Amino acid sequence: MGVVQLTVDELAVRVGLPGSTIRMYQTKGVLHPPRRQGRVAYYDESHIERLTLVQRLQSRGFSLPAIAELVKAREQGASVAAVLGVGDNEGPDDWVRVRVRDLKRLVPTGDMRPAVLRRAIQLGLVRWRRGWPHTRRWALEAGNRLAGLAVPAEDVLDQFAGLRRATDGIAADFVEVFERRLWPRLDGKSAEDDQLDRVRALLVELTYTAETVVVGTLRESIREAAEEFARRHGLLPGGDFQPAWAEEPVPIAERLIDTENEIPDETTIRRFLDQGDEPS
Repeated sequence: MGVVQLTVDELAVRVGLPGSTIRMYQTKGVLHPPRRQGRVAYYDESHIERLTLVQRLQSRGFSLPAIAELVKAREQGASVAAVLGVGDNEGPDDWVRVRVRDLKRLVPTGDMRPAVLRRAIQLGLVRWRRGWPHTRRWALEAGNRLAGLAVPAEDVLDQFAGLRRATDGIAADFVEVFERRLWPRLDGKSAEDDQLDRVRALLVELTYTAETVVVGTLRESIREAAEEFARRHGLLPGGDFQPAWAEEPVPIAERLIDTENEIPDETTIRRFLDQGDEPS
């Protein structure tokens, strides 16, 4: 089967649009130029696909400038996340070039093998661009800290691989919430103003919320893991130990030494909710 070649009139019939609209889309930057043979312009399957996308986005409330922004960014290699404001902005997430002296600081002597760097690239922790390795700024800073603690590179990569699997699952869960709870609200407002800014705002809010929840939960997990580590290695006083201030008749002291986490029944919780914030 040969390559599809359509004139503007034939393309108009295929996609159900006037030829003038197709030319307008080209002017607005949402449709790439056709291939020209002499004075005749020919369109192909990529133009049909692009016009289908434009129609779909318009039906969901995206303006032509917003569609042009999405298309242009995608053609220049930008990620969807970057276009929506949760991607490669300057800061801890931007990509920086890794020099040989950086690698010597990151990887302990004798551990700097091509296989180690290649694995980092395969894991997505490092990208190879124009003959140079690049990594996120946060990864470079974290790597420097771990190197200062003399943690072997293979251990770092093993931990990163496991962490990435966990964060992929967390991200998928948050996107599922977005798709199930928030996206229908946007999809239902397709006749209103442009949707791109709404999508951006919601995704940025969801991203920051996810980061806050993940960091907070991780801190709680680390606290509990540290307590368990200390108990396992005999770093804590015996069970009958009490600090000097524990004898003081101060309610806060009682709360500080009370490490129990009560789990009330639903009746107790309902009573708490019904009584409000006034003391009983």
